[in-house]
Amino acid sequence: MADQQHSLRRPTSAASFIQKLRQHAPNSTQLVGFATLVISGGILLLLTGLTLTATVLGLIFLVPIILISSPIWVPLGTLVFIAIAGFLSFFGFGVSAAAAASWLYRYFRGFHPPGSDRVDYARTRMADTASHVKDYAIQYGGYLHGKAKDAAPGA
Repeated sequence: MADQQHSLRRPTSAASFIQKLRQHAPNSTQLVGFATLVISGGILLLLTGLTLTATVLGLIFLVPIILISSPIWVPLGTLVFIAIAGFLSFFGFGVSAAAAASWLYRYFRGFHPPGSDRVDYARTRMADTASHVKDYAIQYGGYLHGKAKDAAPGA
């Protein structure tokens, strides 16, 4: 009887292992998610293989035609590349100019667009520096003018 009570209180090692396994077993939602992951991964891997196979077969059959007609494709490709680069540059510069004009419009209308505080700070710094240079020139301008007359008394 003492052995039965002892075994009831303390589970055997096999029973405790199964109990721990059940506690850590995934639930049905996790199993469905894992199955979806495996199936999606398999489908994407199959599509990758088909794409690679089609690309290699296409190159095998089309490379001779491309090589034979390359004297036509190279100048044509260069022309198309230059034309596309020109259009993209034109539209890119146009968008930049429109953005700058919009910023300037908002700045001069007093709407304080982003960065206007830095422009105001730079403007006041330039005005202060110009004022200091003017004062310096007035202060030392007479000195330099007098020295120039000393160097060339007839001038």
